[in-house]
Amino acid sequence: MQSSLLSLPQQHAPEVTQYAPEPAPTASYASSTVELGDLKRILVRRRFLILATAALLTLVTLLYGLFTPALYSSVAEIIIDPQDLQVVTNDVNPSRVPPDGGITMVESQVSVVQSTGVLLRAIEATNLTEDPEFNGQGGLVGRLLGGLLGSGSAETDRTGKTLDALRGRLAVKRADKVLVLDVIVTAKSPDKAAKLANAIAQAYLADQASARAKMATDASDSITARLDEQRKRVQQAENAVEAYKSAHNMVMAAGNLVSDQELTEINTQLSAAQSRTATLKAQVDQLRRSGGAPDATSEAMRSSVISSLRAQEATLVDQVSQLGTELGPRHPSMIAAQQQLRDTRALIARELGRISAAAETDYERALANQQALEAKVAGMKSKSLDTDQASVKLRELQRDLEAVRSVYATYLQRAQETREQINVDSTNARIISQAMPALKKSWPPLPLLLFGALFGGLGLGTALALIAEYSSPTVLSSAQMQSAIDAPVFGVLPAKSARRRWWPFGGAAASAGQKTDAVAGLALRRLFASSRRPPNWPLVPSILLTSPPEDAAQRGRVARLLANAAAARGSRVLFIDTNNAGGGKKEPQPGLLDVLRGEYAFDALSQYTAGSNVAVLGRGRQKAVFSEAQGVYFTQQMLAQAGRNFDLVVVDGGALADNLNASPLVAMVDEIVMVATLNSTPMRDVTTASQAISVMGRLPTGALLVDEAA
Repeated sequence: MQSSLLSLPQQHAPEVTQYAPEPAPTASYASSTVELGDLKRILVRRRFLILATAALLTLVTLLYGLFTPALYSSVAEIIIDPQDLQVVTNDVNPSRVPPDGGITMVESQVSVVQSTGVLLRAIEATNLTEDPEFNGQGGLVGRLLGGLLGSGSAETDRTGKTLDALRGRLAVKRADKVLVLDVIVTAKSPDKAAKLANAIAQAYLADQASARAKMATDASDSITARLDEQRKRVQQAENAVEAYKSAHNMVMAAGNLVSDQELTEINTQLSAAQSRTATLKAQVDQLRRSGGAPDATSEAMRSSVISSLRAQEATLVDQVSQLGTELGPRHPSMIAAQQQLRDTRALIARELGRISAAAETDYERALANQQALEAKVAGMKSKSLDTDQASVKLRELQRDLEAVRSVYATYLQRAQETREQINVDSTNARIISQAMPALKKSWPPLPLLLFGALFGGLGLGTALALIAEYSSPTVLSSAQMQSAIDAPVFGVLPAKSARRRWWPFGGAAASAGQKTDAVAGLALRRLFASSRRPPNWPLVPSILLTSPPEDAAQRGRVARLLANAAAARGSRVLFIDTNNAGGGKKEPQPGLLDVLRGEYAFDALSQYTAGSNVAVLGRGRQKAVFSEAQGVYFTQQMLAQAGRNFDLVVVDGGALADNLNASPLVAMVDEIVMVATLNSTPMRDVTTASQAISVMGRLPTGALLVDEAA
């Protein structure tokens, strides 16, 4: 039955005082995109991508491990002592232990082992250039690439390829705090790997010995080249000394000037002559002082003749005394004895005179000799003064000569030493462990590769899932939704399905129906607890639910859940479905749009569902367009009339970006709640829906989320 409201001209619709409730002030929500707690939802939602990536990578790894030729590794160990063997004192390669114990020196030998010179020695020793595994001729592809990319001579190209291949199969390592190098070679054959490792170790030792021999050879050649120059310098210095001595008439004997030697000898003679003269003068003076008793002098006492005559005199004196007693003074024997005594005493006197004359003669001769020597020394001293200045220059030339001779002798000795060191190997390095053929393959390690591929695939899949999520973000959490619409989230409702959750964490929960009703009732309580509805407002409390278009099913379900939750608590609820044309019949039945156009009265169209406190009002017939002011007026009238029969109006407002017919309801309802599905609703659609509400003059007052994983 049509109402009398039809008589109201649409162009004269009265002004309506609208109540536009402001959303309750909420906390300042931090800007949020993807939080740590949201990773679970992302991973669960995109689990098939993650598992598929891990499975694909594992399959590729398995195929690689099955079809890749096996490789074997062998290890040769070389110990290197930083202090070389001290064969000679002056070694060309001095042996000094660095402050770090030689670790740096041994570490540098890692590069030496991998150097081109050592590897070429090993290649030559093993004839590796003929091995197809290393010379680049091991297969059709290798030959084709060699033909296309090769340059230069064939032998040089093959050697270069062999060197590159061997360097790629070689690894030299040093363990921490040890002076041992591990030479590791990988090849398709265990015997070949061991052979190459030993060859490289031997090549390293040979290279070190050769390098030291070359250093000694170079040093010897350099020193020998300087010997001729040093020899010439010695000859020049000797010639300069001899020329100088000849020019200054300086004759040398035993390393000294002859004039200096003569002066020294004459000075010695003069000292001896002066001493003798003084001695003789003392004797003469003593004889002169003795006067008539020269026999008391020391010379007389030392004279053997005087002593013999004195003995004869004593004998004769005794004889005369005895004869005088026995025979008398006139006895011939007495007279003869007295004559003998007198003769003896005369001889003594003559001998004493001779001694005095000899002393005088010796003194005069010594004095003359002294005077002659003094004159000679004086002459030689005057001559020596003339040669002193020349001697200074001569000594300087002699010092230069000695210095040049010393340098020449050093060079000569060093040249001999370095020539001997050429054939002496002072390297203190040796192989302590020969490489043995490996019993197990070193590549590919299939279990390790599969393990790494599995977890690497999971990591890669997780990264791809996160990239996909960031490229097209969805609603992941309440905090993210609050940040997007700047309004609180009143609750998270579980999805309709009650199947067991795939994610293995979390304990048992109540049944889906009980949980859903509980969450819906709690959401209603929170919703009206935060409402700022004025007291005694004549319109019935009302809630409008909206969502992006893809969440239409969940929005309708949430709207019915809220209506049923309010009805279950004794409230009379009017449920307005702006998406339903009326009962699912072919011909649309009158509904909301008819009321907003004023063609039908509200009371005539609201119908209770059998056995429920919920009345349902469909969308109605969409025949003519009504003005927004007219729609707002009739919406206000509808909500005022509904207040007499209902306690709550729940409106399924649809997607407001596509449903402009709901604009009058947006202007008049108390609460506008946005519905979104976790891990499904794109954030861009949430932003679009929020902007549509803003265009209609309102802001979302809250949100309800649906968790399909709950």
